[in-house]
Amino acid sequence: MEHTTPDALDVLVIGAGQSGLAIGWHLARQRRRFVIVDAAPSLGHAWRTRWDSLRLFSPAEHDNLPGMDFPAPAGTYPTKDQVADYLTCYADRFQLPVLLGHQVTRLTHHPEAPHARFTVHTSHGPLRARQVVVATGAFQRPSIPDVAGRFDGAVVQLHSAQYRNAGQLPDGPVLVVGAGNSGLQIAEELATATHRRDVHLAVGSRPTQLPQRVLGRDLFWWLTRTGAISKPATSMLARRFRARGDLVIGTSRQRVADLGVTLRPRLADATAAGAVFADGSRLQPSAVVWATGYTPDYSWLDVPGAFPTDDTARGALPAHERGVSPVAGLFFLGLPWQHTRGSALLGFVGQDAAWLAGRIGAAAPDSVAGPGPIRA
Repeated sequence: MEHTTPDALDVLVIGAGQSGLAIGWHLARQRRRFVIVDAAPSLGHAWRTRWDSLRLFSPAEHDNLPGMDFPAPAGTYPTKDQVADYLTCYADRFQLPVLLGHQVTRLTHHPEAPHARFTVHTSHGPLRARQVVVATGAFQRPSIPDVAGRFDGAVVQLHSAQYRNAGQLPDGPVLVVGAGNSGLQIAEELATATHRRDVHLAVGSRPTQLPQRVLGRDLFWWLTRTGAISKPATSMLARRFRARGDLVIGTSRQRVADLGVTLRPRLADATAAGAVFADGSRLQPSAVVWATGYTPDYSWLDVPGAFPTDDTARGALPAHERGVSPVAGLFFLGLPWQHTRGSALLGFVGQDAAWLAGRIGAAAPDSVAGPGPIRA
Protein backbone atom coordinates (compact mmCIF):
# COMPACT_ATOMS: atom_id res chain seq x y z
CA MET A 1 0.00 0.00 0.00
CA GLU A 2 1.28 3.46 -0.92
CA HIS A 3 1.51 6.20 1.68
CA THR A 4 2.15 9.91 1.57
CA THR A 5 5.64 11.15 2.30
CA PRO A 6 6.11 12.52 5.84
CA ASP A 7 5.96 16.15 4.75
CA ALA A 8 2.97 15.79 2.42
CA LEU A 9 -0.69 15.82 3.40
CA ASP A 10 -3.41 13.59 2.05
CA VAL A 11 -5.65 16.63 1.52
CA LEU A 12 -5.24 20.36 1.93
CA VAL A 13 -8.41 22.46 2.15
CA ILE A 14 -8.24 26.14 1.17
CA GLY A 15 -10.85 28.13 3.09
CA ALA A 16 -12.13 27.66 6.66
CA GLY A 17 -15.66 28.92 6.11
CA GLN A 18 -18.76 26.75 6.13
CA SER A 19 -17.64 24.71 3.09
CA GLY A 20 -14.10 24.06 4.33
CA LEU A 21 -15.30 23.01 7.77
CA ALA A 22 -17.99 20.75 6.32
CA ILE A 23 -15.50 18.83 4.17
CA GLY A 24 -13.10 18.81 7.12
CA TRP A 25 -15.67 16.92 9.19
CA HIS A 26 -15.79 14.19 6.54
CA LEU A 27 -12.01 14.06 6.12
CA ALA A 28 -11.60 13.63 9.87
CA ARG A 29 -14.04 10.71 9.81
CA GLN A 30 -12.00 9.19 6.98
CA ARG A 31 -8.88 9.61 9.19
CA ARG A 32 -7.07 11.60 6.52
CA ARG A 33 -3.98 13.67 7.18
CA PHE A 34 -5.25 17.13 6.31
CA VAL A 35 -5.22 20.79 7.25
CA ILE A 36 -7.55 23.67 6.45
CA VAL A 37 -5.83 26.99 5.70
CA ASP A 38 -7.45 30.42 5.75
CA ALA A 39 -6.17 33.98 5.41
CA ALA A 40 -8.52 35.32 8.09
CA PRO A 41 -7.31 36.07 11.63
CA SER A 42 -10.19 34.13 13.20
CA LEU A 43 -12.88 31.64 12.33
CA GLY A 44 -16.11 33.27 11.17
CA HIS A 45 -14.26 36.48 10.31
CA ALA A 46 -16.10 36.94 6.99
CA TRP A 47 -19.41 36.84 8.88
CA ARG A 48 -18.38 39.07 11.78
CA THR A 49 -17.26 41.84 9.43
CA ARG A 50 -20.55 42.13 7.52
CA TRP A 51 -23.22 44.71 8.33
CA ASP A 52 -24.52 44.73 11.89
CA SER A 53 -28.17 43.87 11.25
CA LEU A 54 -27.52 40.99 8.84
CA ARG A 55 -29.49 37.84 9.52
CA LEU A 56 -29.82 34.60 7.59
CA PHE A 57 -33.00 34.22 5.55
CA SER A 58 -33.01 30.49 6.37
CA PRO A 59 -34.33 29.55 9.85
CA ALA A 60 -32.01 27.88 12.36
CA GLU A 61 -33.32 24.36 11.77
CA HIS A 62 -32.07 24.63 8.18
CA ASP A 63 -28.60 25.98 9.08
CA ASN A 64 -26.80 22.84 10.26
CA LEU A 65 -23.38 21.61 9.19
CA PRO A 66 -22.68 17.85 9.32
CA GLY A 67 -22.76 16.42 12.84
CA MET A 68 -23.88 19.54 14.73
CA ASP A 69 -27.22 21.34 14.89
CA PHE A 70 -27.29 25.12 14.85
CA PRO A 71 -27.74 26.19 18.50
CA ALA A 72 -30.78 28.43 18.11
CA PRO A 73 -34.53 27.81 18.42
CA ALA A 74 -36.34 26.55 15.35
CA GLY A 75 -38.11 29.31 13.49
CA THR A 76 -35.57 31.98 14.43
CA TYR A 77 -33.20 33.62 11.97
CA PRO A 78 -29.58 33.64 13.17
CA THR A 79 -27.58 36.85 13.23
CA LYS A 80 -24.24 37.06 11.45
CA ASP A 81 -22.43 36.89 14.82
CA GLN A 82 -24.33 33.75 15.78
CA VAL A 83 -23.18 32.18 12.53
CA ALA A 84 -19.56 33.17 13.25
CA ASP A 85 -19.83 31.71 16.78
CA TYR A 86 -21.29 28.50 15.37
CA LEU A 87 -18.40 28.05 12.93
CA THR A 88 -15.89 28.66 15.73
CA CYS A 89 -17.58 26.13 18.02
CA TYR A 90 -17.90 23.63 15.18
CA ALA A 91 -14.16 23.61 14.44
CA ASP A 92 -13.39 23.33 18.16
CA ARG A 93 -15.89 20.54 18.84
CA PHE A 94 -14.50 18.32 16.09
CA GLN A 95 -10.89 19.46 16.63
CA LEU A 96 -10.47 20.35 12.98
CA PRO A 97 -6.88 21.30 12.11
CA VAL A 98 -7.23 24.92 10.96
CA LEU A 99 -4.28 27.19 10.16
CA LEU A 100 -5.44 30.81 10.38
CA GLY A 101 -3.54 33.78 8.99
CA HIS A 102 -2.28 31.70 6.06
CA GLN A 103 -2.91 33.68 2.89
CA VAL A 104 -2.69 31.41 -0.15
CA THR A 105 -0.67 33.20 -2.82
CA ARG A 106 -0.34 30.41 -5.38
CA LEU A 107 -1.39 26.83 -6.04
CA THR A 108 0.85 24.81 -8.35
CA HIS A 109 0.49 21.33 -9.77
CA HIS A 110 3.13 18.59 -10.09
CA PRO A 111 1.44 15.61 -11.77
CA GLU A 112 4.74 13.73 -11.94
CA ALA A 113 4.82 13.54 -8.10
CA PRO A 114 1.87 11.30 -7.13
CA HIS A 115 2.55 11.61 -3.40
CA ALA A 116 2.46 15.41 -3.46
CA ARG A 117 0.79 16.59 -6.65
CA PHE A 118 0.15 20.09 -5.33
CA THR A 119 2.13 22.82 -3.62
CA VAL A 120 0.09 25.45 -1.80
CA HIS A 121 2.23 28.55 -1.39
CA THR A 122 1.15 30.55 1.67
CA SER A 123 2.27 33.63 3.56
CA HIS A 124 3.92 31.24 6.04
CA GLY A 125 5.65 29.05 3.46
CA PRO A 126 4.67 26.15 1.19
CA LEU A 127 2.55 23.12 2.06
CA ARG A 128 2.40 19.98 -0.08
CA ALA A 129 -0.57 17.71 -0.59
CA ARG A 130 -1.76 14.85 -2.71
CA GLN A 131 -5.22 16.40 -3.12
CA VAL A 132 -6.59 19.92 -2.72
CA VAL A 133 -10.12 21.17 -2.02
CA VAL A 134 -10.74 24.83 -2.90
CA ALA A 135 -13.50 25.99 -0.53
CA THR A 136 -13.11 29.75 -0.78
CA GLY A 137 -16.83 30.41 -1.13
CA ALA A 138 -18.95 32.64 -3.30
CA PHE A 139 -17.90 36.01 -1.81
CA GLN A 140 -14.36 36.59 -3.04
CA ARG A 141 -13.80 40.00 -4.62
CA PRO A 142 -16.27 42.91 -4.21
CA SER A 143 -17.60 44.03 -7.58
CA ILE A 144 -17.88 47.81 -8.05
CA PRO A 145 -18.77 49.20 -11.49
CA ASP A 146 -16.50 51.68 -13.26
CA VAL A 147 -19.08 54.43 -12.86
CA ALA A 148 -18.01 54.70 -9.22
CA GLY A 149 -14.87 56.53 -10.30
CA ARG A 150 -16.91 59.37 -11.83
CA PHE A 151 -18.53 60.54 -8.60
CA ASP A 152 -17.12 63.62 -6.88
CA GLY A 153 -14.37 62.73 -4.41
CA ALA A 154 -16.43 64.10 -1.52
CA VAL A 155 -19.06 61.37 -1.96
CA VAL A 156 -18.48 58.55 0.56
CA GLN A 157 -18.57 55.20 -1.23
CA LEU A 158 -18.74 51.76 0.40
CA HIS A 159 -19.29 48.30 -1.00
CA SER A 160 -21.72 46.17 1.00
CA ALA A 161 -18.66 44.20 2.15
CA GLN A 162 -17.44 47.37 3.92
CA TYR A 163 -20.78 48.67 5.15
CA ARG A 164 -21.50 48.05 8.85
CA ASN A 165 -24.22 50.51 9.89
CA ALA A 166 -25.77 53.89 9.19
CA GLY A 167 -23.27 55.61 11.47
CA GLN A 168 -20.58 55.24 8.79
CA LEU A 169 -22.42 57.54 6.43
CA PRO A 170 -22.60 61.34 6.46
CA ASP A 171 -25.83 63.32 6.62
CA GLY A 172 -27.64 63.81 3.34
CA PRO A 173 -29.16 61.55 0.67
CA VAL A 174 -27.84 57.99 0.48
CA LEU A 175 -27.94 55.99 -2.76
CA VAL A 176 -27.96 52.20 -2.54
CA VAL A 177 -27.14 50.59 -5.88
CA GLY A 178 -28.48 47.07 -6.42
CA ALA A 179 -31.84 45.55 -5.50
CA GLY A 180 -30.81 42.03 -4.55
CA ASN A 181 -30.97 40.68 -1.00
CA SER A 182 -28.11 42.85 0.26
CA GLY A 183 -29.31 46.07 -1.37
CA LEU A 184 -32.87 45.71 -0.12
CA GLN A 185 -31.78 44.82 3.41
CA ILE A 186 -29.33 47.73 3.63
CA ALA A 187 -31.89 50.17 2.18
CA GLU A 188 -34.42 48.96 4.76
CA GLU A 189 -31.91 49.37 7.60
CA LEU A 190 -31.03 52.92 6.50
CA ALA A 191 -34.69 53.85 6.18
CA THR A 192 -35.42 52.66 9.73
CA ALA A 193 -32.26 54.07 11.35
CA THR A 194 -32.68 56.24 14.45
CA HIS A 195 -32.07 59.35 12.37
CA ARG A 196 -34.36 58.74 9.40
CA ARG A 197 -32.45 59.25 6.17
CA ASP A 198 -33.28 60.22 2.62
CA VAL A 199 -32.64 56.83 1.02
CA HIS A 200 -32.71 56.06 -2.69
CA LEU A 201 -32.45 52.59 -4.24
CA ALA A 202 -31.24 52.18 -7.83
CA VAL A 203 -32.99 49.15 -9.32
CA GLY A 204 -31.29 47.65 -12.35
CA SER A 205 -32.41 44.05 -12.73
CA ARG A 206 -35.54 42.85 -10.98
CA PRO A 207 -34.79 39.44 -9.45
CA THR A 208 -37.61 37.13 -8.45
CA GLN A 209 -38.97 37.97 -5.00
CA LEU A 210 -40.21 35.26 -2.65
CA PRO A 211 -41.95 35.83 0.70
CA GLN A 212 -40.37 34.50 3.88
CA ARG A 213 -43.56 32.62 4.75
CA VAL A 214 -46.10 30.88 2.53
CA LEU A 215 -49.42 29.55 3.88
CA GLY A 216 -48.12 29.80 7.44
CA ARG A 217 -44.87 27.94 6.78
CA ASP A 218 -41.37 29.27 6.26
CA LEU A 219 -40.25 29.24 2.63
CA PHE A 220 -37.46 26.77 3.41
CA TRP A 221 -40.01 24.31 4.81
CA TRP A 222 -41.59 24.26 1.36
CA LEU A 223 -38.28 24.19 -0.51
CA THR A 224 -37.08 21.14 1.43
CA ARG A 225 -40.41 19.29 1.56
CA THR A 226 -40.93 19.64 -2.19
CA GLY A 227 -37.27 18.90 -2.92
CA ALA A 228 -36.96 22.11 -4.95
CA ILE A 229 -33.79 23.22 -3.18
CA SER A 230 -32.12 19.87 -3.93
CA LYS A 231 -32.92 19.73 -7.63
CA PRO A 232 -29.73 19.32 -9.70
CA ALA A 233 -28.56 22.38 -11.60
CA THR A 234 -29.24 20.50 -14.84
CA SER A 235 -32.92 19.90 -14.06
CA MET A 236 -35.65 21.88 -15.81
CA LEU A 237 -36.77 23.54 -12.54
CA ALA A 238 -33.23 24.57 -11.67
CA ARG A 239 -32.64 25.97 -15.15
CA ARG A 240 -35.74 28.13 -14.76
CA PHE A 241 -34.52 29.40 -11.37
CA ARG A 242 -31.08 30.21 -12.75
CA ALA A 243 -32.50 32.03 -15.76
CA ARG A 244 -34.30 34.41 -13.39
CA GLY A 245 -31.09 35.36 -11.58
CA ASP A 246 -30.68 35.64 -7.82
CA LEU A 247 -33.72 35.15 -5.61
CA VAL A 248 -34.75 37.85 -3.14
CA ILE A 249 -36.13 36.24 0.01
CA GLY A 250 -38.02 37.88 2.86
CA THR A 251 -38.06 41.48 1.66
CA SER A 252 -39.23 43.30 -1.42
CA ARG A 253 -39.01 46.50 -3.38
CA GLN A 254 -42.55 47.38 -2.28
CA ARG A 255 -41.65 46.90 1.36
CA VAL A 256 -38.71 49.33 1.24
CA ALA A 257 -40.82 51.78 -0.76
CA ASP A 258 -43.46 51.65 1.98
CA LEU A 259 -40.70 52.60 4.45
CA GLY A 260 -40.02 55.77 2.48
CA VAL A 261 -37.19 54.61 0.22
CA THR A 262 -37.30 56.26 -3.20
CA LEU A 263 -37.04 53.64 -5.95
CA ARG A 264 -34.95 54.79 -8.89
CA PRO A 265 -34.28 53.12 -12.24
CA ARG A 266 -30.87 51.76 -13.18
CA LEU A 267 -27.85 53.95 -12.43
CA ALA A 268 -26.66 54.96 -15.89
CA ASP A 269 -23.82 57.37 -15.14
CA ALA A 270 -22.23 59.65 -12.59
CA THR A 271 -20.63 63.07 -12.77
CA ALA A 272 -19.24 65.56 -10.30
CA ALA A 273 -22.83 66.79 -10.00
CA GLY A 274 -24.12 63.37 -8.89
CA ALA A 275 -25.91 60.25 -10.10
CA VAL A 276 -27.69 60.02 -13.45
CA PHE A 277 -30.40 57.38 -13.79
CA ALA A 278 -31.71 55.58 -16.86
CA ASP A 279 -34.79 57.81 -17.04
CA GLY A 280 -32.65 60.96 -17.06
CA SER A 281 -33.39 61.90 -13.44
CA ARG A 282 -30.53 62.94 -11.17
CA LEU A 283 -29.50 62.82 -7.52
CA GLN A 284 -26.62 64.39 -5.65
CA PRO A 285 -25.93 61.84 -2.89
CA SER A 286 -23.68 62.33 0.10
CA ALA A 287 -22.93 58.59 0.09
CA VAL A 288 -23.27 55.54 -2.16
CA VAL A 289 -23.50 51.95 -0.97
CA TRP A 290 -22.65 49.48 -3.73
CA ALA A 291 -24.73 46.32 -3.22
CA THR A 292 -23.42 45.02 -6.52
CA GLY A 293 -22.21 41.58 -5.53
CA TYR A 294 -18.92 39.80 -5.92
CA THR A 295 -16.82 38.26 -8.67
CA PRO A 296 -14.66 35.14 -8.44
CA ASP A 297 -10.92 35.58 -7.96
CA TYR A 298 -8.82 32.52 -8.73
CA SER A 299 -5.81 34.48 -9.97
CA TRP A 300 -3.68 32.52 -7.47
CA LEU A 301 -4.73 29.16 -8.96
CA ASP A 302 -1.81 28.35 -11.28
CA VAL A 303 -2.94 24.92 -12.47
CA PRO A 304 -3.13 24.19 -16.21
CA GLY A 305 -6.46 22.65 -17.12
CA ALA A 306 -8.33 24.02 -14.09
CA PHE A 307 -10.33 26.50 -16.18
CA PRO A 308 -12.55 25.94 -19.21
CA THR A 309 -10.05 27.87 -21.35
CA ASP A 310 -6.48 29.04 -20.94
CA ASP A 311 -7.78 32.37 -19.62
CA THR A 312 -7.24 32.35 -15.84
CA ALA A 313 -7.89 36.07 -15.35
CA ARG A 314 -9.96 37.29 -12.47
CA GLY A 315 -13.63 36.58 -12.92
CA ALA A 316 -13.15 33.16 -14.54
CA LEU A 317 -14.90 30.21 -12.95
CA PRO A 318 -13.09 26.87 -12.70
CA ALA A 319 -14.10 23.89 -14.76
CA HIS A 320 -15.72 21.16 -12.71
CA GLU A 321 -18.42 18.52 -12.66
CA ARG A 322 -20.20 18.66 -9.31
CA GLY A 323 -16.99 20.00 -7.76
CA VAL A 324 -14.62 17.52 -9.37
CA SER A 325 -11.99 19.25 -11.50
CA PRO A 326 -10.66 17.70 -14.73
CA VAL A 327 -7.27 18.02 -13.00
CA ALA A 328 -6.79 14.83 -10.97
CA GLY A 329 -6.76 15.53 -7.24
CA LEU A 330 -8.31 19.01 -7.43
CA PHE A 331 -11.80 19.66 -6.07
CA PHE A 332 -14.10 22.63 -5.44
CA LEU A 333 -16.78 23.13 -2.81
CA GLY A 334 -19.28 25.89 -2.01
CA LEU A 335 -19.68 27.28 -5.52
CA PRO A 336 -23.07 28.79 -6.37
CA TRP A 337 -25.14 26.13 -8.11
CA GLN A 338 -22.28 23.65 -7.80
CA HIS A 339 -24.94 20.97 -7.80
CA THR A 340 -28.14 22.56 -6.42
CA ARG A 341 -29.57 25.91 -5.32
CA GLY A 342 -28.37 25.07 -1.79
CA SER A 343 -24.74 24.42 -2.73
CA ALA A 344 -23.52 27.78 -1.37
CA LEU A 345 -25.86 27.93 1.65
CA LEU A 346 -24.81 27.15 5.21
CA GLY A 347 -27.35 24.44 5.92
CA PHE A 348 -27.12 22.67 2.56
CA VAL A 349 -23.42 22.66 1.65
CA GLY A 350 -23.09 19.52 3.79
CA GLN A 351 -24.83 17.49 1.08
CA ASP A 352 -22.19 18.47 -1.47
CA ALA A 353 -19.43 17.93 1.10
CA ALA A 354 -20.58 14.35 1.74
CA TRP A 355 -20.67 13.55 -1.97
CA LEU A 356 -17.29 15.17 -2.61
CA ALA A 357 -15.70 13.35 0.32
CA GLY A 358 -16.69 10.11 -1.36
CA ARG A 359 -15.01 11.19 -4.57
CA ILE A 360 -11.87 12.18 -2.68
CA GLY A 361 -11.74 8.76 -1.06
CA ALA A 362 -12.32 7.01 -4.38
CA ALA A 363 -9.57 9.07 -6.04
CA ALA A 364 -6.97 8.09 -3.44
CA PRO A 365 -8.20 5.11 -1.41
CA ASP A 366 -4.64 4.22 -0.37
CA SER A 367 -3.70 7.62 1.08
CA VAL A 368 -5.10 7.06 4.55
CA ALA A 369 -2.14 7.42 6.89
CA GLY A 370 -1.94 6.60 10.54
CA PRO A 371 -4.15 7.66 13.42
CA GLY A 372 -5.93 10.63 11.86
CA PRO A 373 -5.53 14.19 10.67
CA ILE A 374 -2.43 16.11 11.67
CA ARG A 375 -3.10 18.88 14.16
CA ALA A 376 -2.27 22.53 13.65
